[in-house]
Amino acid sequence: MDIQLKRGLLDACVLAAIKNEDSYGYRIIKDMKPYLEMSESTLYTILKRLEAGNMITVRSVEHEGRLRKYYHITREGLRRIEEFKEDWKEINAIYNFITREETGNE
Repeated sequence: MDIQLKRGLLDACVLAAIKNEDSYGYRIIKDMKPYLEMSESTLYTILKRLEAGNMITVRSVEHEGRLRKYYHITREGLRRIEEFKEDWKEINAIYNFITREETGNE
């Protein structure tokens, strides 16, 4: 898969994982596990990129004597999810075009 396309897909997945509720790294990975596998190193790279893009904010909370970072989606992050949904329509149309001979839909 094209690296830029995959990056956009994974960014959208992480944003969707925290769309309804603030969350922390381990829980994000756990919530996404039924749909896709993601390593911690990949997740934290994505979270840093999303924070730099003002799509999420981060706050630290003490939990069992340690600081746990919670991630919160911003308006920009919500806007990115909506853009992804629109982009997906185009990607799906392209996929349908590419596979039309395989499915018999010419």
